[in-house]
Amino acid sequence: MAAKTIGFAVLGTGLVSKFHARALRDVPGARLVAVCSRERSRAEAFASEFGCSAFDSLEEVLAQPGVDALAIATPSGKHRDAALAAAKAGKHVLCEKPLEVTPERIDEMIAAHRAAGTRLGCLFQLRYLPALQPIREALREGRFGALTYAGVYVPWWRSNEYYSESSWRGTVSLDGGGALMNQSIHMIDLLCELLPPVESVAAFASSVGHPGLETEDACSAALRFQGGAVGVIYGTTSAWPGRVRRLEIAGTQGTAVLEEDRLTRFEFREPLPQDQVTRERFGRTAGAHGVSDPGAMTHALHAACFRDFVDALAAGRPFGIDGESARRSVALVCAAYRAAETGQCVRV
Repeated sequence: MAAKTIGFAVLGTGLVSKFHARALRDVPGARLVAVCSRERSRAEAFASEFGCSAFDSLEEVLAQPGVDALAIATPSGKHRDAALAAAKAGKHVLCEKPLEVTPERIDEMIAAHRAAGTRLGCLFQLRYLPALQPIREALREGRFGALTYAGVYVPWWRSNEYYSESSWRGTVSLDGGGALMNQSIHMIDLLCELLPPVESVAAFASSVGHPGLETEDACSAALRFQGGAVGVIYGTTSAWPGRVRRLEIAGTQGTAVLEEDRLTRFEFREPLPQDQVTRERFGRTAGAHGVSDPGAMTHALHAACFRDFVDALAAGRPFGIDGESARRSVALVCAAYRAAETGQCVRV
C-alpha cells in the first residue's frame, strides 16, 4: 500500500474514463479527486456519479494541489498534448492505450516527462492477466526451445454505428488507425513484451466491412522476429459476430495458446508435474469480453494496472509499462501501415 495517497484527475468522460474511475475505487493509496471535460455538463455528471470535482479546463485541473497524476482517457491523437501539459505542471501520467498514434509523438511525451522528473505510463491492462504468468515463466526458463512462431488474432465485430456515431473512431488524426491501432493494440503489446523485437513486417489492409472509413477495419501482417522466428497479426472489426482474442507462441519444445483470459494450450516436450495444475488453474474464463461490445468488460485489470503504477510511485521503482515499453507496439503498427500502403516489407 502506498504511504501517500495519490490524487488522480481523469481527463475525458467517455466509456473508458468510467473504467478508470471504477478502477481507482479499488486501488489502495489512490483517490479520484477530479474529472476534466471540455463540456462542463459532462464533467459535472461524471463528478456526481463518482464523487469528485468537475473542471472544464485542463490547465485549471493540473493546477490543483490535490492532483498528483493525470489519467488520460481522451481520443488517442490527443494524448500527447495532455501529457505534455501534465509534465509541465509536474504531474505524473497514466495514459489509455495506445500511448499516442506515432512513435515520434510518443518520443515527445517521453522526453517531456524525463525532463520534468515525472512518470509516464500506459494502460495496457492485459499484461496483468494471471494466465500470462506461466507463459512468462516458461519463456524465461527456455521451455519453448528455439522460438519459431508467435501470432495474435483479434477477430472482432463493430457495427457501422460504432463509427458513424463517433467524431473520432476510424479517423487518422484521432484514432491513428483502425483495427490494429485501436482494437488489436493490446495483443500487439503482448507480442512486443513477450517475444524478441520484430525486425520486419509485411501487411495488407482493407475497409471492405465498413466502407468509407479513413482507416482499416481489417489487417493481416506477417512478421519476422530477431532470432529468426516468424509471426502473424490479424485484427478486424468486421468479423461478425466476433470471437475472442488469441495469442499463440510455439517453439521446438513447446506451445502455449491464450484465448482471452484462458490458457487453452500449455504443452512441452519435457513436461513438468505442475503443468497439469497450471492448465486446470488457468483454463477457466474469469471475465466478460469485448468481441462485439466495447462496454462488455470489467475494470479489474485496469485496477491492477493503476495499483502497479501507484505502488511504483510509492516505492520509487520503475513502472513496467513506461513510455519506451508502450512505444514498441505503436512503432510496429505504424510499420505495418507503411507496409500495407507501399506493398513493401518494412523494417521496424
